[in-house]
Amino acid sequence: MKCPFCGNDSDRVADTRARNGGKTVRRKRICLSCNKSFTTLEEIEERTVSVVKTDGRREPYDRKKLLNGIRIACNKRPISIDQIDGIVESVESAMDGVYEVGSREIGERIIQALRKLDEVAYVRFASVYRNFQDKNEFLQELDNLKKHGHEEKGTP
Repeated sequence: MKCPFCGNDSDRVADTRARNGGKTVRRKRICLSCNKSFTTLEEIEERTVSVVKTDGRREPYDRKKLLNGIRIACNKRPISIDQIDGIVESVESAMDGVYEVGSREIGERIIQALRKLDEVAYVRFASVYRNFQDKNEFLQELDNLKKHGHEEKGTP
């Protein structure tokens, strides 16, 4: 590490402290050339996951964007923030070890989770995600939900 005062790259560490639950390390260093002290911060370098959009564009994964989309679909529904966080965490755990993930894969995982959790939130999210163009597509989705919803719950 170069000294910010004299530019020498020889120093010794005088103190080390973990911060942020061990995600960050703060080190007090003393330059061996000018004897001035300075502080450095070390943190884990997070790898960036890219989301491949349907048109082929790539953009960095954004947890806030995902949370916002799910929250909008769940607005005024009996769904807790913890349940929404659980959906996002399950999507993120499926992305472990990958550098790219398709937006369709993310959307389908959310749709499946919402379908099990709340039918209204599911239809809201599906209408945006699947880009319904008219009321017929919306009604068709409701019919599918009605048919498959009864099968899943074991009712005739």
